[in-house]
Amino acid sequence: MNQWSRRGLLAAGGVVAAANLLPGVAFAGQVEGERTRTVTGRFPPSIDDWFYLPVEVPHGVNEIEVVYSYDRPSVPAGTRGNACDIGIFGPEGHELGNARGFRGWSGGFRDRFTISASSATPGYLAGPIRRGTWHVILGPYTVAPQGMAYRVDVTLRFGPSGAPFEPEPAPQSAPARDRGRSWYRGDCHLHTVHSDGRRTPEELVAAARGAGLDFITSTEHNTSSASLQWGRHATDDLLILNGEEVTTRSGHWPAIGLPAGMWVDWRYRAGDSRDFRRFVQQVHRAGGLVTAAHPFASCFGCSYEFAYELADLVEVWNQDWSAEEEAALNHWDGLLRSGRWIPAIGNSDAHSPQNTVGSPQTVVFADRLRRDALMEGLRAGRSWLAESSKVNLSFTATDGRRTVGIGDRLRASTGTPVTFQLAVSGVPGTTVRLLDQVGQQHAGDVPEAGTTTARWTAYPRYTRWVRAEVRRSGAMVAMTNPIFLDDPGR
Repeated sequence: MNQWSRRGLLAAGGVVAAANLLPGVAFAGQVEGERTRTVTGRFPPSIDDWFYLPVEVPHGVNEIEVVYSYDRPSVPAGTRGNACDIGIFGPEGHELGNARGFRGWSGGFRDRFTISASSATPGYLAGPIRRGTWHVILGPYTVAPQGMAYRVDVTLRFGPSGAPFEPEPAPQSAPARDRGRSWYRGDCHLHTVHSDGRRTPEELVAAARGAGLDFITSTEHNTSSASLQWGRHATDDLLILNGEEVTTRSGHWPAIGLPAGMWVDWRYRAGDSRDFRRFVQQVHRAGGLVTAAHPFASCFGCSYEFAYELADLVEVWNQDWSAEEEAALNHWDGLLRSGRWIPAIGNSDAHSPQNTVGSPQTVVFADRLRRDALMEGLRAGRSWLAESSKVNLSFTATDGRRTVGIGDRLRASTGTPVTFQLAVSGVPGTTVRLLDQVGQQHAGDVPEAGTTTARWTAYPRYTRWVRAEVRRSGAMVAMTNPIFLDDPGR
């Protein structure tokens, strides 16, 4: 049985990256057919996050297949069992941030994958099988007290390469839904079979159209493979944006609005603040936004532990409204009260047909149904969240001369009365609330027809901002980002 070893490697730019190298495998003298090599080993309970199995690939290979397995011994209640992720890097390198070397990731969702010039398992990137040292990456997510025995079978198939894979990214517009300067409904956290989702891309598109959405963002875990294929499934009435749910051991941060094919590394923890900042800057340079996803999710490694000041959005609402969402809302509200406003967003994080796409959704005000315009609206907080497309909402503030909307600022002197107006429909059996930095300032029940208009007058001397909520038996139905009051003399 092979034992793992540790070795320090120099990454691009002279940054030292800890690389745990497993004993490698080599294929020599083969020119046709296929050959398989097997590596076995055991990880002890105390282990690092990532290990790399070198594979020496000779000339003439047209396909790589990797199959892996590991034992799952019984563990006492309250003790974490074995779970191990897998992916692969090509001969261009596996240093932190090396996008040229990245060739795919499936986490723990699959036990095998194949890559060739023509095609690849979802989550992996088709392309030439070049001669050189490839690295299968193993990520022991959790390890039982007994340790983790693993096995990796690497098969190389020899022969002529097939026709090269042709990327087909999604179109940059959806003309049938573009209404110019308007409100657009979207879901910016979604999964398909390209990571751990159960829906195919076609099924996700059908679900989004059925939910009345104008746009979606594909956010597969740690891979860019879907972004190269969305053009095959696009329609003229749904804009498909690219993203990646950067899934680290310290929480998840979906990067949304990325160029097709862009990959963001995830091999660091919250304590590696320079690495996190590096990849946040990479996303920003590409015109994308960083989302602090499900900040208080109870699953291991899911809660957000990174710096909030580097995030552009906070996902306060993820799937059904629960205690986790209430905690996220309270934390977001606390940041807002302390003077740190990060716009709120709501997404379905739909993985399977049991998860309703577009519930919740974010409605954003944008100049066009285009990536840059939508990112600008989200970044500015010109948005509100809803349980479905049946909900309609308008929230404004006026001093009698000027009227502003969600995410905007109204400059008014200390003694100027400012009237906030909330109009909602499609929300029967609910209660509307208006809140400022002190707490709830107005509440009212919505008639059975599901439509109401609520008004409350505030003064800049006492109120810095106001936001709105619509709830049903405590669960959120809709909520807004704030409208701010600026007193020129304060």
